[in-house]
Amino acid sequence: MSEKKSYGLLKGKRGIVFGPLDESSIGWQIALSAYGEGATLAISNVQIALRVGKVMELAKLCGDAPVIACDATNNEEIDAAFKQLKEEFGPVDFIIHSIGMSQNIRKSLPYEALNYDWYLRTLDVSAVSLHRILTSALKNDAIKNGGSVVAMTYIAAQRNYSSYSDMGDAKSLLESIARSYGTRLAERGIRINTVSQSPTYTRAGSGIENFDKMYDYADRVSPLGNASAEECGDYVVTLLSDLTRKVTMQNLYHDGGYSSMGMTIPMLHLFHAALQNEELAKEAGL
Repeated sequence: MSEKKSYGLLKGKRGIVFGPLDESSIGWQIALSAYGEGATLAISNVQIALRVGKVMELAKLCGDAPVIACDATNNEEIDAAFKQLKEEFGPVDFIIHSIGMSQNIRKSLPYEALNYDWYLRTLDVSAVSLHRILTSALKNDAIKNGGSVVAMTYIAAQRNYSSYSDMGDAKSLLESIARSYGTRLAERGIRINTVSQSPTYTRAGSGIENFDKMYDYADRVSPLGNASAEECGDYVVTLLSDLTRKVTMQNLYHDGGYSSMGMTIPMLHLFHAALQNEELAKEAGL
């Protein structure tokens, strides 16, 4: 882990990160940033990810953090995970949801020809799992009053990105769950927010058709350029700290300004040049 300044924002806090797989994962970078700011962590993922991913390596980087195997679509496993977490730490100060998966995208099925069993699986893994996690955390009294929950999302929840397919639906549901649970968590002073990150070269993201073009487009349109997974980790830390005690039920864009942009002059020039090339190609019979 590279050396960088620590502000001690999470000193004395404990939390769990669901979903990190390898160093490209946003959850991985959130874990490193949280640990760097003084947090004590537990790491969780499904059993197979513990075998094929680098979760154990992350645990070592985070001070030999306990690793908890858990399928976030299985209520019994989630309950067992929070019981184990309480034995390790007692109630935690924060929960990170960085989980997403679409078999339809992996198999390159178009949105109008989805496998519906896989579609339901996408929604369960990528969105309903947040509801399951929150329900279990409350039932097991595994999160402290005044705690913080953050779930990772993407702008395709609000806008159409055709290659994002059923994951766009899943992210919309995820954000809705965060809002619906927000008032209920607020009764205990617990806040919940979603962070809409720039296109990021994660294992899951790289499997999306034309992802490289999505990435390049967003990078050109964003005034500050795309935000990296590491920068996202630093941003999320602020939402876990005591500095954001009254920020809740928000969908917060961490995207270099992309979500607020219309069109830039450089992009207009590119589009114009592309149209001219297309017209020249037609004239040439290509």
